[in-house]
Amino acid sequence: EHPDAVALKLDDIELTYAALDGASSLVAGLLKERGVEPGDRVGMMLPNVPYFPVIYYGILKAGAAVVPMNVLLKGREAEFYLSDSGAKQFFAWGDFGEEAEIAAETAGVELTLVKPGEFEQLIGAATPIAEVPERAGDDTCVILYTSGTTGTPKGAELTHSNIGSNVVENAKMLGFAPGDMIFGGLPLFHSFGQTCAMNAAISKGATITLLPRFDAAKALEIIDRDRVTVFMGVPTMYVGLLHDPGLAGVDASSLRFCVSGGASLPVEVLSAVESKLDAKLLEGYGLSETSPVATFNHPDSPSKPGSIGRPLPGVELKLVDDDGNDIPESDTDAVGEIAIKGPNVMKGYWGRDDATAEVMRGDWFLSGDMAKRDAEGYYFIVDRKKEMIIRGGYNVYPREIEEVIYEHPAVMEAAVIGVPDEVHGEEIAAAIGFKPGESVTAEELQAFIKERVAAYKYPRHIWFVDELPKTATGKILKREIKVPAELGS
Repeated sequence: EHPDAVALKLDDIELTYAALDGASSLVAGLLKERGVEPGDRVGMMLPNVPYFPVIYYGILKAGAAVVPMNVLLKGREAEFYLSDSGAKQFFAWGDFGEEAEIAAETAGVELTLVKPGEFEQLIGAATPIAEVPERAGDDTCVILYTSGTTGTPKGAELTHSNIGSNVVENAKMLGFAPGDMIFGGLPLFHSFGQTCAMNAAISKGATITLLPRFDAAKALEIIDRDRVTVFMGVPTMYVGLLHDPGLAGVDASSLRFCVSGGASLPVEVLSAVESKLDAKLLEGYGLSETSPVATFNHPDSPSKPGSIGRPLPGVELKLVDDDGNDIPESDTDAVGEIAIKGPNVMKGYWGRDDATAEVMRGDWFLSGDMAKRDAEGYYFIVDRKKEMIIRGGYNVYPREIEEVIYEHPAVMEAAVIGVPDEVHGEEIAAAIGFKPGESVTAEELQAFIKERVAAYKYPRHIWFVDELPKTATGKILKREIKVPAELGS
C-alpha cells in the first residue's frame, strides 16, 4: 500500500516499505534453501537496527516462528533458548559474535552473523520466496522467553492470532496512520517494543525511528529531529528524559501521546512528563504471555494517575483471591490477583505443560500481579504476588511505599524489598538513588515516609546506591539488589 513510504529509520539510514518487503522475502528464501519449513523455529539476537525487522518478517514469511533473544545474553543462556525451542537457524548481530558462536556450537544450530555489507551479499544470492506459506491463526508466530525471575526461563508461545489481535487494538487505540513517526527505543526483542512499536507501526504504514541503545540525550534529539508523534518507553526511560539537561531546549510539539509500560509508573514521573513534554502520557499493562497489552488508559477516556486503565476491547479481566474465587466487582477495597482472558492470551509455555497448568484456569491466565479495581472498572497494581512483604502479619505492597518515596524531591529511583527479621518475619527495606547533586539522610527520608504511610509500612532500613540494577528493558531488577551484609538477604 505504501511502497515508497519510509518504514524504518536509523539516523540517516532509511528503508522503504518496498525495500523491507524485498529484503525480508530474500531472508525467507535463504531460510527455505537451508531447509527451514513452516512451523520450524528460528532464533535471532539483534539490537534495534533495520536488520531486525528484515529478519523477523523474513522468518515469518518462511512460515517459521521467531525466537527473539535479549542481546545481552551470555552464550550459556542463549544456548538454552536455542536448545529449548529446537531452533533450526540462528541470526546474531556481529558485535555479539563470541557469545552467539558459543551458543550455536553447543546447541548444534547453524549461525549467521549479521554484519553490514556481508549480510546484504548473503541474502542477495538467495532466491526470494515466491509465495508465503499459509498459516492458521493458532499456529505459533513468536516464542517469547520470560525473563526467568524464578528458575528456568519459559517460552510463551504466541500465535499469529494472539499478536495480530493485539497489534490491531494497539494501532487503533493510538490512531496510528501513514505519516506517523514512532519512537523505536524499546528493545524489539521484547514484547512491548515488538508488538506496540514495530508491528503496530508497520501494520499502519507508519515510520519507526530506531535507537539501538537507549540514551536520554539521543532520544531527545530524535524526538526533535524526526518530529516523533508517539513516544513509547518504560518508566526508567522517562526518568532519564526528565533529568537530561537538554530537555529544556527540545521541541516536542509533534508528540501526540507518550506511552508507558513494562513496569509501574510512579505518579510523580507521569505528572512531570506531561508537564515538561506537554503530551498526554498513557500507562498500560501486560505480560509476554498476553502479547503483551491487557489494559490501557484509553486516549478517549479519562486517565487516572497510578492506574493501568481498563481492558483492551475483546479482553476480559477479573480479580481472584488466594483460593481462586472471583472477587465481586462491588468490592473496591479488596486486593486480588489479576486474571486475564482474551484473544491475546498465549497458547501456553513451549514444551512445558506443567508450567502452563500452573497459570491457566480454563481460558483465564493468572498473572501473578496483585491489584485493586475501582467502581469504574479501572485497575490499580499494588504489586507482584511474590514481591508482597508480610511484616508481622500485615501485607505490605512495595509499590505503595515506592510511590511515596518518589514524591521526595531528592529521589531519582527507589526499590522497596523485604529482608529477613527475627521479630516480624520480614522487615521493610529500601534502596534509593538520588538525582544528580541531591542527597538526604536515611533519617530524614524515613521521617518523610512516616508522615505519609501507616506505621508498619515505612522502611526501617534504607541505603543509598549510585544506580539500581535493571533489565535490558529498563525494569528495576529487585532480585539483583545488593542488600547490606548486616541485613542478611
